[in-house]
Amino acid sequence: MKDNTENGNFLNRRQFLKVTAATGAAGAILPASSLLAADGGQKVTLGFVGCAHIHTPGFINLLKDRKDVRVKTVWDHDRERASRRAKELNAAVAEKADEIYADPEIQAVVICAETNRHLDLVLGAARGKKHMFVEKPLGIGSQDSYRMQAAIEKAGLLFTTGYFMRCNPAHIFLKEEIAKGSFGKITRIEGSNCHSGSLGKWFDTEWRWMADPKIAGVGAFGDLGTHSLDIMMWMMGDVESVTAQVKVVTGHYGDCDEAGAALIRFKNGVYGTLTAGWVDVANPVTLQISGTEGYATIINGQLFFTSKKVEGADGKQPWTKLPPAPAAPMHLFVDSVAGKSGLPLVTPKEAAARASVMEAMYAAARSNRWVEPT
Repeated sequence: MKDNTENGNFLNRRQFLKVTAATGAAGAILPASSLLAADGGQKVTLGFVGCAHIHTPGFINLLKDRKDVRVKTVWDHDRERASRRAKELNAAVAEKADEIYADPEIQAVVICAETNRHLDLVLGAARGKKHMFVEKPLGIGSQDSYRMQAAIEKAGLLFTTGYFMRCNPAHIFLKEEIAKGSFGKITRIEGSNCHSGSLGKWFDTEWRWMADPKIAGVGAFGDLGTHSLDIMMWMMGDVESVTAQVKVVTGHYGDCDEAGAALIRFKNGVYGTLTAGWVDVANPVTLQISGTEGYATIINGQLFFTSKKVEGADGKQPWTKLPPAPAAPMHLFVDSVAGKSGLPLVTPKEAAARASVMEAMYAAARSNRWVEPT
């Protein structure tokens, strides 16, 4: 399994998907060998509940690389798909998800089902007291997502989701510098997350459901935009209101949106812009932050940073004084289930809030108005 770096730079979304498809890395930042338990150690026992998401093969390969993990059972409403993935994992196939939830040996579940199935599956996992990794987005809109948040929190379970951009050392560095005040008064933040999925017809096979908003909850804008939205909210905090536009470009996936842009008013007074889509042949500038005493931009994976308060931060050369990258979200989840404390998991509240803001963005696009997230 390869590190998520390319020519020394952190992978953007397009590169991440290429590496995942080629190696099954599924967002891995550290080599799997650095995370493996010694042979003969106690294993974390998992169940797979739903195998529909495009990242499922990568997650499977990642877990197979860990000697301290056993995937005991797989369920999916599509029996053929469940059988195929179970064979890859040397696991059994469950007839019903409840069989996994009722198994006392299974400590945690990985939920990679279609988004419109998340609510029932997450509530079932919560009743079964299973820690859970739920692929993003948590749910279709705020109502379902907040129900899941409440159930997970009430059960006292470990949770995270696949916001792998939090593992980018540049993002971690910028969050730290914002907290230190190195930007002065921040005025704006701009995020962009785009690839050529529609142009390349990536979703024409078993992933076709991801281009059906009735099943996925969103189209291209929500699928990719949620990652940049997470980073922006991680750095800036809660959102006050949004407005947005989404559109079909090629029409290859019917009325599924393929591109979009949003304006964001954060509660701290910062303005933001978010762009995302599946019809871009390039996406070199992924993040910009501007303040009265600092500025940062990430271009082709390289951070350029200017601050009056940080020695040497003149923005002329790539800034390389970055913290180490944490492990990928799946590794962090498994390590947490194994008993490691204090790892940076995404909270159910954070995951639900992102779904709520994205729902507001789509509502704003339909109404041509500013909308407050619920």
